[in-house]
Amino acid sequence: MANTVSALKRVRMTERRTAVNRMRKSRLRHQIRTMRRALEEKNTQSASQLLPATFSLVDRAAKWGIIKRNTAARYKSRLTSRLRKLSAA
Repeated sequence: MANTVSALKRVRMTERRTAVNRMRKSRLRHQIRTMRRALEEKNTQSASQLLPATFSLVDRAAKWGIIKRNTAARYKSRLTSRLRKLSAA
């Protein structure tokens, strides 16, 4: 266990940051899941409305370091292509 004041503070800060990161990652997963469900249900209107909010959350998660930038780009690319295929059909 940490015994210096600064080490104890780092432990407290790490716990707080871990909780925040867990909440952010959970929110990201829920948003992506909602978007995917709308695409699976072939609900173009709902998916189109969810797209900007989902992209915003994905970009913020990448900025915060929750996911990597390439992972964010992959998510956005795949969701966009699925929406375009759905809109075209």
